[in-house]
Formats: sequence, C-alpha cells, structure tokens
Amino acid sequence: MASRWMDPKSCRNLAVLVESVTAPLLIEHPAAVCLEMDIDVEMPIPCDNQRAADLIIALCTQALTAMPDGGDLLITAVETARGIELEIADSGTDVSTRERHLPIAAAAIQADLTWQNCPQGGVAVTILFPGQSASGRLAA
Repeated sequence: MASRWMDPKSCRNLAVLVESVTAPLLIEHPAAVCLEMDIDVEMPIPCDNQRAADLIIALCTQALTAMPDGGDLLITAVETARGIELEIADSGTDVSTRERHLPIAAAAIQADLTWQNCPQGGVAVTILFPGQSASGRLAA
C-alpha cells in the first residue's frame, strides 16, 4: 500500500517537510494535539531532506512523549545571520523531568540543539542549522 504522506526527498521547502513528517506522528498520538506552524513557505530546507526529516521526527516524538494527555505543539522557523533556526515548543513537562536524547541526525548535519523551559509551561528545543550555501548542502 502506498503511503499517503509525502516522501521527505520530494519536499521543496521547510514548511512542507515539517508538515509532512509531523502529520503521521500527530495522527498516531493517543491524545489530541493542536499543531501550530509559523514557517515561511519560501524558507529552504537547510540540509539534506532525509536528515532534516529524521531530526524533526526525533524531536517531535520527544515532545509528544511529554504530552501523553495531549496539548499544544508550536513549530516556528526564522533565518538569521547564523543559519536557520527551527524551534519545536510543546506544552508538556518541564526540561528537568525529561530525557533529552540528542538525535544522531543532529550530529550528522552539525546542527546545534538548545532546550529551555517555556514561560507558559512545556519545553522548546531550538535547532540551529548552520548557514550553508546551496552548493554546501550535504549530498542526498
């Protein structure tokens, strides 16, 4: 049976990639989670599509694990002088109660991850994808 979700390799921008990999996770989650995204549709995928997808899936899975009864998931992205910053914020438990696993995908693409408590509760993890020219992207 063919998947009804987009293959990460065919995504052409970060917004579509994030939506494509988070939708199945939200559908499979046992409780309702409200997803809010704020990502410019012109923002490029900052590295190899599959590695970016793997990293987003790993971090969203960690966020959903911290929200067994449901909650809110907010994913935003901005482009800065340092690179693209993608933030995944949730309304789950605070950072001191969580196991924070550093996904292998983060090391593979040299992304820096920072976890912090959100003022309204929950945790935000910010991924800094280092700035790279289009020719400097990792091979697919």
